[in-house]
Amino acid sequence: MTFNPLKIGELTAKIPIIQGGMGIGVSLHRLAGSVAREGGIGILSTAQIGYQCDDFEKNTMKANLFAIKEQFEKAKKIAKNGIIGFNVMVAQFEYEKIIRRCVEIGADVIISGAGLPINLPELVKGSKTKFAPIISSSKGAKVLLKMWAKRYQRTADFVIIEGPLAGGHLGFKYEEIESAANQMDSEVKKIIEIVNQYAKMFQINVPVVFAGGVYTKEDIKHYLSLGCSGVQMATRFVGTIECDAPNDFKERYLNAKKEDIEIIKSPVGMPGRAIKNTFTSVIKTKTIPIKKCRNCLLLKLCNRKDIPFCISEALLNAVNHKTEEALLFAGSNAYRVNEITTVKDILGNLTS
Repeated sequence: MTFNPLKIGELTAKIPIIQGGMGIGVSLHRLAGSVAREGGIGILSTAQIGYQCDDFEKNTMKANLFAIKEQFEKAKKIAKNGIIGFNVMVAQFEYEKIIRRCVEIGADVIISGAGLPINLPELVKGSKTKFAPIISSSKGAKVLLKMWAKRYQRTADFVIIEGPLAGGHLGFKYEEIESAANQMDSEVKKIIEIVNQYAKMFQINVPVVFAGGVYTKEDIKHYLSLGCSGVQMATRFVGTIECDAPNDFKERYLNAKKEDIEIIKSPVGMPGRAIKNTFTSVIKTKTIPIKKCRNCLLLKLCNRKDIPFCISEALLNAVNHKTEEALLFAGSNAYRVNEITTVKDILGNLTS
């Protein structure tokens, strides 16, 4: 089956699939560049993106700002003329500085969630960078787009709807996840209706992309039938040669069973979906002392005296060969990843 291209302003992705940002160190230049080269949109995660730099521990922010440019340029070289962008969490320390750096080095797109990106239009103003908020509810879409229209006289270039089956941080309360999954199709239609109102107001096309639990060609068809212009996928790309995570990280996906995927409580105040291991068992009853602060979260979200664990440390362990002591974020379909293949084969399978 041939899907229609995904058009975001003057940008056109031949395949309407965005590779979701995965941090720390899971979606960097190899994965993002490869997806973009095959016609999708490749996304680099800015979460501690400079962790492989020599001076990361001494000057974390300097390393991250350097790596944003380095990883982008490497991804672009692989992608040739493909579209490369960044995922930036609103909860990230020095959020505005990171967004401005992504714009400065020429990011094609910026996707921002883990909180409402209230001032994102101001941060990308005057650039060619297209931007999208990550929304999980019609209420959130209505509040944010109304605010942007009033404050900045503009709207989003595209919108990502993230459902409760996604990996990593979820934009739902713990007790709402199951009911939200059952009602998500209805919510998608409501969000699309709201987005279309603002698209009409500003006389532009604003594509809506669905994320969370998208794994097969049938999943893509389903969300396109609801009115979406494309989908975002992350978990399935972990099972590729090009994924930037080390092999022992990928093996945790390959070995995971359905019952190994669980919801954990994250220090940022959101539930998160991850693969069960020693770490997820320990944090249910104990606090893990923080050995070193790398300033990864906004201070209002991270009080070192009472948070249960350092999320940077837990995610760094995942890509530093300590997978039993790590937070292994994963989508609900992680147990379906049962082989290491290539980005080209996955996208070929999804679109052939």
